[in-house]
Amino acid sequence: MTADSLAPSARPLPPPFYRWIVLLFVSLAMFGNYYVYDSMAPVFDLLKERLAFSDQQLGLLYTVYSVAAILVLLAGGYVIDRFGTKRSIALFAVVCVVAAVVTAATGRLPVMLSGRFLLGLGSEPLIVAVTTALARWFKGKELSLAFGLNLTIARLGSVAADLSPSWARPFYRDWQSPLWLATAIAGITLSAALLYWLLEHRAEGRYQLGSAGAVDRLERGGLYSFSASYWYIVALCVVFYSVVFPFRAFAIKYFIEAHGASRELGGLLNSMLPFAAMVATPLFGYLVDRVGRRSLFMTLGSLLLLPLFLGATYLPPGREVSLWLPFLGQFTAPLTLLVIMALLGIAFSLIPAVMWPSVAYIVEERRLGSAYALMTLCQQVGMAFVPWFIGVLNDRFAAGPANPAGYAPGMWLFTLLASLGLLFSFLLWRAEHGPRAHGLETITIRKEEEKQGDD
Repeated sequence: MTADSLAPSARPLPPPFYRWIVLLFVSLAMFGNYYVYDSMAPVFDLLKERLAFSDQQLGLLYTVYSVAAILVLLAGGYVIDRFGTKRSIALFAVVCVVAAVVTAATGRLPVMLSGRFLLGLGSEPLIVAVTTALARWFKGKELSLAFGLNLTIARLGSVAADLSPSWARPFYRDWQSPLWLATAIAGITLSAALLYWLLEHRAEGRYQLGSAGAVDRLERGGLYSFSASYWYIVALCVVFYSVVFPFRAFAIKYFIEAHGASRELGGLLNSMLPFAAMVATPLFGYLVDRVGRRSLFMTLGSLLLLPLFLGATYLPPGREVSLWLPFLGQFTAPLTLLVIMALLGIAFSLIPAVMWPSVAYIVEERRLGSAYALMTLCQQVGMAFVPWFIGVLNDRFAAGPANPAGYAPGMWLFTLLASLGLLFSFLLWRAEHGPRAHGLETITIRKEEEKQGDD
């Protein structure tokens, strides 16, 4: 009797090698997806110089992405539920490739905005579909490892985009060639999605696969019954996302125009953030799993975030240090900016390491889909507003190489948002340690004790 003729529950589990190959392909799909999203930042100054885009218009290239993501989240996971993970991943990968083509095709702002809007429609549900697929293939402790490796490979796409002015230097003679390069790399997303389709199609008749899992969706009936701790966590995530991603959008242009950096150095400095987050996220996750104190970690992260933008604005650059990167060669960079960007990545790493897992402790399992979808929706609202407003501030105060001080109001806005993070961290700590403590620390301890009892 062959595996194909067995009932699904009687089939063998997929062999480990097969599952890790699946992880590789869905992660490569995410790699290309992240690269395309971040490919816009290294050409911001070229778009301003060659196409006369204002900073407000540059900010809109990120704002429309988040607007599209909000619409997709409101629509829920219907496509994934209806067509399954393999078809959904392939479909959203096609949308990402089309979006990259539209964005690179012409220098007309409405067309480029429509391309970035399309990217939001494809990219965000692609992330949800990949997460859903991983839940089918990995269980138990392997699932956390699979999620961590997937996120690491995806973030390498951001690092590669930031460093592209170095390893793809000939493309940066104009604004368009780097975006065509991003389109080619989007082909990795589509190719990996199609290979995953083949793997899942082959496995469905041979192996026992898990259910697709719950897709993040909003259930409006239960939105008002989440605890105060949940809303403080959401607020913290909104603050960190509204600070980090809009800053990354303008960072390379900022380093070029305000600090006299080359595009290659600006990309290197910007890449320090996702690279530091890649290293720090699993370390913080390991530490928090063992010592708890999640609200304390977020308070420390908010304190760390608070002075960084003013430091980048007002501190002297410090002595120059030499860095050698494989395949890229030697760089000379100001120590102060290197440290600031690394600390920013460390602070940001607390969101996936501490805040995302915390939601699972304070929200009932049956409502996790709504909880995560609502959190993501709120994050995207912040990410939609802030890049546009930073662009407005830059234009209002004539930020540019002739007036580096014009960037200061935007940096003060980031600092104000970071101070809100400190406030929400304190409110979360008080909710978890005051006389009416009801959520995160208490439930974390109880669940860990129950797990130890089961073991």
